[in-house]
Amino acid sequence: MQPKRVVSLIASATEIICAVGARDLLVGRSHECDFPPDVARLPSLTEPKFPVAGTSYDIDARVKAILQEGLSVYRVNAEKLQALRPDIIVTQEHCEACAVSLKDVEAALGAWSGRRVEIVSLKPDALVDVWEDIAKVALALGHQRQGERLVEQLKARMASIAKQSGAARTRPRSAVIEWIDPLMAGGNWMPELVEMAGGENLFGATGQPSPWLDWEQIVVADPDLILVHPCGFDMARTLQEMPLLERRPGWRELKAVRRQRIFVADGNQYFNRPGPRIVESLEMLAEIFHPELFPSRYEGGGWMRYSAKPGD
Repeated sequence: MQPKRVVSLIASATEIICAVGARDLLVGRSHECDFPPDVARLPSLTEPKFPVAGTSYDIDARVKAILQEGLSVYRVNAEKLQALRPDIIVTQEHCEACAVSLKDVEAALGAWSGRRVEIVSLKPDALVDVWEDIAKVALALGHQRQGERLVEQLKARMASIAKQSGAARTRPRSAVIEWIDPLMAGGNWMPELVEMAGGENLFGATGQPSPWLDWEQIVVADPDLILVHPCGFDMARTLQEMPLLERRPGWRELKAVRRQRIFVADGNQYFNRPGPRIVESLEMLAEIFHPELFPSRYEGGGWMRYSAKPGD
């Protein structure tokens, strides 16, 4: 039997495929699939339909304009996809703004005939869905046992972190920001990670979409700690946007600012990518919330302290 030919059109799925030992089956990827680094050698089959430069407000406006017209945010190169002759295509139906969606893939396959292609669509709304998605991908690839072992290992690591953070004397009241302009809090699996890392999540609910926020909600809550990890942004890109927060009324009076507890993290590689490295996201949160309990293994790479300017 010939090995299956697999195309992954979502970065988290690419990481899952590699983590269950099926890297050799991959023949194509999305433009966002960049880990493990060697997958960059695979043909890229997608691209955004909008310019990704500009401020977070500009990007948000472009995405909303496309979605309001009932159009897809990303383009799949149907010719390149067909030429790769995939047996399995992995995509997602969690968020049309974040990655290539199920309907994008179905549209690209619309002109095909005479070839059966299995579509594996992921929808991770909470941690339990992440585990199920890993199992789903592993089963489709014939790596079921490897998928089960991976989930067991990830759960064990996360349980160990949660147990250790449970010994903390305090639980910082935390505002987790997933988009800067307009403001959006972290939802889906982020509230779970915050709680497991020993923090108190102020905005967003487990398993629910990331909610939009009014700045006044931040001011009224006056969090002990603010973590900023915009979806799709690395730390350097996020740092460019931080002055937008600093110019908000009442910023300098916030407790988190006055106590220098503002943090920036790599949302693109970690917090907003529901794959195997979600456990590393949890480890980073634990380091940020409780440096007295966890050594700073990821500081400077996955997260950093932001030098906020408090009031006089």
